[in-house]
Amino acid sequence: MNPLMRKLSPSATHMIRTDHSHVLSVFHQYETDTSPQTKKALVNSACLSLEIHAQLEEEIFYPAMRQAMAESATVDKSVSEHEEMRRLITQLRGMEPTDPQYDETFMSLMRDVLHHAAEEETIMLPKAERLLGNRLAELGAEMMKRRLELSAPHAGEIAMNGVRTMQTGTLVMTTGAAVAGAYLLKKVFERGHHHA
Repeated sequence: MNPLMRKLSPSATHMIRTDHSHVLSVFHQYETDTSPQTKKALVNSACLSLEIHAQLEEEIFYPAMRQAMAESATVDKSVSEHEEMRRLITQLRGMEPTDPQYDETFMSLMRDVLHHAAEEETIMLPKAERLLGNRLAELGAEMMKRRLELSAPHAGEIAMNGVRTMQTGTLVMTTGAAVAGAYLLKKVFERGHHHA
């Protein structure tokens, strides 16, 4: 993998913690008296982030952990928690924010996510830092590359969710930073492929 890409990417464990923080910050913006349009944008943003996060873990991080650990019960438990999370996401996508069960379903999802994140951050990630050590940077770079691939088809949806939930100044700065970051990473990947 391109050495510059490896330097620019956060470690796998840092990336996972950041994803957890991002979803929780979206959740903290959700209030039961928020407008239906904003609720839907917040829920869509959280759900898409969770789906991409789970896929990154399942494709890249969990297989590395399975190889490094003598037992796989910790990883198996996390995968089954992802399945429950996906079930709730599917339910939410089939509902409107005005549905009486919408708030409750989103709160159930967030309870599961809080529990899952706490277990990962107190059990699995410290284990990963002990067992995987230097591999975490390489795994982080793989996860960053895969995130760009998974996010690309949803760029319009991500932007619209942002428009509906952010103040204009913050949106302009965040969108500008995201576009600049995506462009930089794309260039780094292209450079890496040319040198391969």
